[in-house]
Amino acid sequence: MPPSFSPPSSVSTAVPPIAPSSACPCGNALSYAKCCGRWHAGTQHLQAPDAQALMRSRYSAFVLDLSDYLLATWHPDTRPAQLEPNEPGLKWLGLSIKRHAVQDADHATVEFVARSRFHGQANRLHECSRFVRIDGRWFYLDGSFPEK
Repeated sequence: MPPSFSPPSSVSTAVPPIAPSSACPCGNALSYAKCCGRWHAGTQHLQAPDAQALMRSRYSAFVLDLSDYLLATWHPDTRPAQLEPNEPGLKWLGLSIKRHAVQDADHATVEFVARSRFHGQANRLHECSRFVRIDGRWFYLDGSFPEK
């Protein structure tokens, strides 16, 4: 029997702490409600249509501290038991998608750079993330860090 790919039992569909008409934290030109917000809660909850949309929604979830969403979109084989909330003093500054590569209908990679500031110190996360689609749903599998 294949492993279960259901989200953790603590998944919340509560409305995130951002106005639906606000700019989406992922940097897309759409409002939060028309961009990542629809994947975070509501009728399209957890239904990002491709790996890039899931990547953007996960970045927005980090910005908004939506750990339940992050865990629910993390592949069960690599998902941690829990996530700590954002540290006080952490400010997410932006997301840049460098590349979205589709290997086949159920596998893709997204290379991105996420910028943040923590107590005045600038940080940059450059990652190549792997995504897999199972039963029609995309999951973050893992990531690697390209050489500089």
